[in-house]
Amino acid sequence: MLGADSPEPGMDMARRSADWAAFTPQGKPFDFSGARLRKAWDGLHAGDGEPWPDVERAQGLIDALGRPPKGHDATSLSAALVDAWRLFHEGDFQSAFQAGSALGPAGTSVACKALVIHASHLVDDPDEQLERYQQAADLAEAAIKALPGEANSHYRRAHALGRYSQGISIAKALKKGLAGKVRECLEAALELEPEHAEAHTALALYHAEIIDKVGSMLGGLTYGAKASEARSHIRQAIKLTPQAPIVHVEHAHLLLMLDGEDGEDAAATAFEKASRLKPRDAMEALDAAFAAAQIE
Repeated sequence: MLGADSPEPGMDMARRSADWAAFTPQGKPFDFSGARLRKAWDGLHAGDGEPWPDVERAQGLIDALGRPPKGHDATSLSAALVDAWRLFHEGDFQSAFQAGSALGPAGTSVACKALVIHASHLVDDPDEQLERYQQAADLAEAAIKALPGEANSHYRRAHALGRYSQGISIAKALKKGLAGKVRECLEAALELEPEHAEAHTALALYHAEIIDKVGSMLGGLTYGAKASEARSHIRQAIKLTPQAPIVHVEHAHLLLMLDGEDGEDAAATAFEKASRLKPRDAMEALDAAFAAAQIE
């Protein structure tokens, strides 16, 4: 995925509460109350490697920041992060964003994820989507400065910038010379966390999207894009997170970009696999529903 170099600051989404379309699950709502979230955490975060926000983790964030978020100590920060992530996984993306944003850089990971996932799946207006991606990119850029040792500081920026670039078209993003920013963030994330499955997925798409737009020769010479690298990164992501619908959705997109008509059958199989996986939270439900819509 490619991204904008320095997108203009987005509007304050915390103030635009009326614009947050609600997530409505099909069937029983997701419930991560009590101990349920901790029990499900490792599976839910196999893709992004987000650590469980216990008191020790919260204290580590405070130490890295040099001071706690206003009004918090390690115990209360831990509780606030758990609550924010619970809201995210249950599908209350607006509240998750607001709760994460209120914690500053310590809560940027959940705030950005809520903002981008909601915009990608539940916002129809393209301009509004771009505003939200821009805001997420800005939040993540600030988090990189505050918490450079966090893999997800870098990954969240790459994710937001990638969606932004897709919104303005990859061709336009390339013309503006934006490819290096996303690649830089993804490589930083993988250097810090080599098994970051979502970063592997995003880097696979980086290679595939460039090749799809400018061809393998120019893509390789100018941007270092290689089909072999795209396939290698997506294989690694699938190996790490076989139960995540999004990895199969993006695999399908990669196949269509790299193989064209020859990849249609394999892409349909990947979409079908994503659609048949049992969603473990609201995000996966949205990803699975998107996959199902591709094969209807």
